[in-house]
Amino acid sequence: MTGAGRDIVSILVPAFNRADVIEQTVRSALAQTGADLEVVVVDNASTDATWPILQRLAAEDARVRILRNDVNIGPVRNWLACLAQARGRYAKILWSDDLIAPDFLARCLPFLRDPQVGFVYSAAVIFGGERPQAGGPVRFQLEGARDVTMPSRRFIEGVFSDGPFPFSPGCALFRTADLVRNLRLDIPNRQGSDFRTHAIGNDLLAFLLTAYDYPRVVLVGEPLAYFREHAGSISVAAGRGRLIHHYDLVKAFFAATVLKDRGLERTLNAHIFLHLKRFGAGPYGMSTVRDFYPEGAGGRVGPGALVALAFRAAGRRLRRLAGGAS
Repeated sequence: MTGAGRDIVSILVPAFNRADVIEQTVRSALAQTGADLEVVVVDNASTDATWPILQRLAAEDARVRILRNDVNIGPVRNWLACLAQARGRYAKILWSDDLIAPDFLARCLPFLRDPQVGFVYSAAVIFGGERPQAGGPVRFQLEGARDVTMPSRRFIEGVFSDGPFPFSPGCALFRTADLVRNLRLDIPNRQGSDFRTHAIGNDLLAFLLTAYDYPRVVLVGEPLAYFREHAGSISVAAGRGRLIHHYDLVKAFFAATVLKDRGLERTLNAHIFLHLKRFGAGPYGMSTVRDFYPEGAGGRVGPGALVALAFRAAGRRLRRLAGGAS
């Protein structure tokens, strides 16, 4: 990685068997305005027509650099293979089935030039089918379409509290050096969960570690990222309960080994407790909050945190009822 000295953006596209959508994804990256960029695609030994499509796109536009693994190296190693090829100071992971608006970089990059800002993310639209449709579900907005600069602690607390905050970097822009440091191949845990292969939460940990390193993060309130929902995506294929339990493993690891904030840990534990009640034991027999933490760390659920959680939930229900009655 040679990105330290070049003020360009590396858009990183790890790909496997995406012949049906990869061209649309790459073209959405090439359509960016307001930034110098390169598009790096690493094909993880696809068995469909993904590679010939990438060869054609690279021949058409010199900004596209493509590489192909001889064998499938797993999802996270392929993410890291993309990152290792990045030449830009800034990096944006674009999943091979997702899209970004033409002004994504133009809107996000100016905020990241502030050295106090760790990353910038935009609201996102969830869509199915070929293209996003007007009126689709919007995620991650805090104050409507307004941009929000927030203390990093607010972001971390929002993630711990199941708030409207992203887990996927598909809507975010980072400094390349921060992704190199914080995107981990595996995450230690005593349940035997292999994050190298299932890839559920490695990206969330990159968000949390980077937020911890900087005073502020920024939300661009306008939806500029488009997440395609389909059976082949990691989030859909994993199932809701399995997804949530793995994210909780990541949050507990971060809380115990990096953050070490008892107040936020109690907030997290209350939510893990409710997730266990809702989804049952985790995929590795996790039946108590303590099971999510490294050996000898965390896991206490204070009654005050549960009471506060109940009050917040009741307040949200009342606001929804009031909104429906107006």
